[in-house]
Amino acid sequence: MSRIMNVDRRDFLKIVPGAGAGLYLGFALGTGKAQTADAAFQPNAWLGVGADGVATLVFAKSEMGQGVMTALPTILADEMEADWTKVKVVQGDADNKKYGSQSTGGSDSVKGSWRNLRRAGAAAREMMVLAAAEKWGVPAAECRAENGNVLHSSGKKLSYGELAESAAKQKAPAEPKLKDAKDFRYIGKKMPRVDIPAKVNGSAKFGMDFKIDGMVTAVVARCPVPGGKVKSFDAAKAKAMRGVVDVVQLSDSKIAVVADGYWNAMEARKALTVVWDEGDVAKLTQDGIWNTFRELAKKEAVVNRNDGSVDQAMGAAARKLEAEYTVPYEAHSPMEPGNCTAWVRNGEAELWAPTQVANTVHANVAKMLAIPPEKVKVHITLLGGGFGRRLLDDYAQEAVLASQKTGKPVKVIWSREDDMQHSHYRPASLHKMSGAVDASGNITAWGHTMVCPSIFASLGFPVRNGNDPQVSRQMVNLYNIPNVKLAYVQANNGIPVSWWRSVYHSQTNFVEECFFDELCALAGKDPYEARIALLDRAEVKTAGDTFDARRLKAVLQSAATRAGWGKPAPKGRFRGIACCTAFGSYTALVAEVSVDANGYKVHKVTGAMDVGQYVNPDTLAAQFESSVIFAMSAMKNEVTIQNGRVVQSNFHDYPMVRMNEAPAFDIDIIKSDAPPGGAGEPVVPIVAPAIANAIFAATGKRLRSMPVDLKKA
Repeated sequence: MSRIMNVDRRDFLKIVPGAGAGLYLGFALGTGKAQTADAAFQPNAWLGVGADGVATLVFAKSEMGQGVMTALPTILADEMEADWTKVKVVQGDADNKKYGSQSTGGSDSVKGSWRNLRRAGAAAREMMVLAAAEKWGVPAAECRAENGNVLHSSGKKLSYGELAESAAKQKAPAEPKLKDAKDFRYIGKKMPRVDIPAKVNGSAKFGMDFKIDGMVTAVVARCPVPGGKVKSFDAAKAKAMRGVVDVVQLSDSKIAVVADGYWNAMEARKALTVVWDEGDVAKLTQDGIWNTFRELAKKEAVVNRNDGSVDQAMGAAARKLEAEYTVPYEAHSPMEPGNCTAWVRNGEAELWAPTQVANTVHANVAKMLAIPPEKVKVHITLLGGGFGRRLLDDYAQEAVLASQKTGKPVKVIWSREDDMQHSHYRPASLHKMSGAVDASGNITAWGHTMVCPSIFASLGFPVRNGNDPQVSRQMVNLYNIPNVKLAYVQANNGIPVSWWRSVYHSQTNFVEECFFDELCALAGKDPYEARIALLDRAEVKTAGDTFDARRLKAVLQSAATRAGWGKPAPKGRFRGIACCTAFGSYTALVAEVSVDANGYKVHKVTGAMDVGQYVNPDTLAAQFESSVIFAMSAMKNEVTIQNGRVVQSNFHDYPMVRMNEAPAFDIDIIKSDAPPGGAGEPVVPIVAPAIANAIFAATGKRLRSMPVDLKKA
């Protein structure tokens, strides 16, 4: 059980300089599971209400465009009945003891913080009420909090600012009474995002914007093949170039060129002569990777679910279908490439890092430098996109090592090419699918064997018996089919892989929802009607999670109805549908597509999402739209490997969706009293299958691989 406790004002002043006398609380901020190794910690945060009535929340997560810097204070402000115009948000630094896990990933920030933020706000509200009742000499039951004030039934009123100091003397309640949802003042309403004004006027500071007196800039030469090492290098020409401060070897695989600015560092890196020992990964080619995956698919797999007998059902089938799907490696490609500023001096280290895992950065830096954790400070900057890439801290470690070796504050900057060719990628995967239909048109069997690198194994986390636990949770069959077998084969090969927006769902849901459409065509059934019919039960246990089929059915019905499913589409357009449950949320999408000699165009997407109790509908709509654009971009792209190297290098050969390619949106955000689910990732998995199924409706061609190539389909 997390605790709410009064804290020392002097301790709060260390975080929020200028905080005056008032009420200061420490409280547990979240218990949700994250995707990183620090997930076991119990997070904390700080709340202060000063004599001026301003409520200050020390925000200890990372804002990367998803709106969480507004969502979390909204929850707190609502429960404490704060005046939103007097809520101030301050970015907290990395601190395990104060905040616990500051990991921002897995669509967990709101759902993981929901209960304890509400409890903290409710505790502050109750303490204000008790303080007012004490001042007036009346029973607390005669008082109520409202919009930054405490009111008495007689009409008397005291502001939170007037009560703050006396409220601080009240004991924090162990189990404060939470509001009924019908009484929410801010939750569920459109609230202005606190990070937007600074981003509009240019005052917002991202990691790339940070500057400090005496700072130098470093770019890093890395082996073009993952796992390769420096055999030898000659830095004479580079050191002689204008503005170069030094050339230092950071590790057995990295050399930093340090200069007075980015341009001079980049020019000098070109003059650096390095002989690399490329290692065994240099033998890899993309065709070889797929061939290896196909061979692995023939071997014994880890079975995560085995209902009935797929083999018997296939043998007795009136019609059956087997298919192979492939999904490529993908890059994260955030608009702000990797960067970090570090200053190592006098046995201490200070960093300014656009990171999703401040705790991990903090711990790794202390370990790298062999200094006590309290000698490390990590300041979290705004992030220009994350998508999972900044769940790793390689760029931060490079900055620390460069600063240690030069004795100067160093900003490491990755170019777009660095980001594309030296990243950790969404794993590629190969899927062997089998399905059966009986004489009555019922789908009777579903077999799915997935061959894919393990993210956990690649990053050094324990994987028992070859079974990545994230694969087992995110490889599902949503429908009521009597014979189901889901199996996984691990296929790590030295290509670095990591979490990517929606993780394995982005692969498995494309395959599952497209293959389900294939079986619908085999059975002569409408894809929407077949989905609804096979979701006609209350709850289903998948290989890893339990989901409520009624909620999935509701989003399907909403999306289909709004899109006009069953009615003629506009001339020359065709529709496809897909749905998913992921990160505790339920989503469905209908894509409206046309196809001509130049390819396909997505004209409109009609979607529905049920994320449980939501905080800000504007943010949800933005997440839905951004997920669609993100996934549509992925459909155009792939990261391919030749001689161990990533072929793609920039947006000319890894293009993003442009404004003229963006579809029209119609989104239904379903109101729900269920606990909050995720919002940043659950829409991504439904985009590719909905579009692919629409392309089939238009052309009769099945898309079983990405990127989309209609000439090969």
